[in-house]
Amino acid sequence: MTAFVAATHHPLGAAALAARTGIARDAVSPPRPRRPWAALINALLDLAGPEAAFLAHGERPWASATFSGSRHAVTLAFAGARGVIAGEAFAEALAEHEFAIPRQIVADACVTGMLHEVEAQERLVVDVELLLVEER
Repeated sequence: MTAFVAATHHPLGAAALAARTGIARDAVSPPRPRRPWAALINALLDLAGPEAAFLAHGERPWASATFSGSRHAVTLAFAGARGVIAGEAFAEALAEHEFAIPRQIVADACVTGMLHEVEAQERLVVDVELLLVEER
C-alpha cells in the first residue's frame, strides 16, 4: 500500500486539503495524474462529521477482467464520548452510504477494524477500506 499521494489536484486546492487533514502543505508532493483519493477522503470526513480526525490513507491499484480502479484504506479517529458515538454511527452508515465522487463508483465500502481506547481520553479508531471503480 502506498503512502500519501499528490493533493495538488484537490478541487479546493492543496492548501484546503492540508488544512482539513492536518498535513503540512509543504508535505504535498508535485502533481501526478488526477486520482480520486482527495474527493474520497473529503466524502468520508463529511459522512463521519466534525468529531472525526483523519489519521492515514493508503491506495493501491485494482483491476478485474472488465473494470479498473483503486482500493483505499483510510483510518479516522473519534475522540471523547461524543466522538465515540459519532464513530460508531459512521461505521454503521458506511456500507449503505451513496458516495458522489466524480468519475468513480464506490463498489464496496466496509469497516476493517475498530479500536476503542480508554486511556487518558476515550477514543475510537476506525479503519475502513473502499473499492473505487472508474466509470466508463
